[in-house]
Amino acid sequence: MVRVIAIVNQKGGVGKTATAVNLAAALAAAEQRVLLVDCDPQGNASSGFGLRKGGPQPSLYPFLLGRNTLEQVVRTVVSPWLEVIPSSPDLSGAEIELVTVSARESWLRKRLKGVIDDYDFVLLDCPPSLGLLTVNGLVAADAVLVPMQCEFYAMEGMSQLLHTLDVVRRGLNPGLQLEGILLTLFDAAVPGQVQIAQEVRHHLGVKVFATVIPRQSAVNEAPSFGKPVLWYDLQSAGAQAYLRLAQEILIKGSGAP
Repeated sequence: MVRVIAIVNQKGGVGKTATAVNLAAALAAAEQRVLLVDCDPQGNASSGFGLRKGGPQPSLYPFLLGRNTLEQVVRTVVSPWLEVIPSSPDLSGAEIELVTVSARESWLRKRLKGVIDDYDFVLLDCPPSLGLLTVNGLVAADAVLVPMQCEFYAMEGMSQLLHTLDVVRRGLNPGLQLEGILLTLFDAAVPGQVQIAQEVRHHLGVKVFATVIPRQSAVNEAPSFGKPVLWYDLQSAGAQAYLRLAQEILIKGSGAP
């Protein structure tokens, strides 16, 4: 059965899109059929796979509004296990167009329902905000993965996000689960990061993935080549960390201890 995971954090610069791109590639490397949906008008997940934003191209925008089918907007990338629905700047207009529409929070779920059964995983890269596009991602998802940087204000932002998840559960998506919190951009040499990571694990326990994503040059360099870090430098610490994360998610999904 397909699992739909929204990758969400209302704060930018925490490795959210890097996680969406590299987790998609890592799951595909494990021969899982993956669809990555770029729900962010900035389109960084799209360019992370070499799908540049210049000129007319199929994108999430017409699919979300019911003007195109999945087959018309999905793009293939290098891996036979991985497909992408790219974003475009036009997607920012969808929030305005949907404001007056009935059940506007559920449009993405309705559009994906029934057309994603050929996949094992659908990953939704949501914008760095808690606006209508992100809410659509949360309503469409089975679970939420939250990238979290080890910094002073991280816990405060996390509390706000967990509250939002509770609100969505109560009113829009009762089955929404927390897939896990992923510590990102970690550097043990930076003062305080080890302590913050320990505090996060103390307060949130098993909700935090065992895998930690390091702050690493290969992860930062790979998008400029239009590649996930696994395709750019498989032996790098960042690539190996995302492979471990994919394995954690697969084990959790299998129900294995």
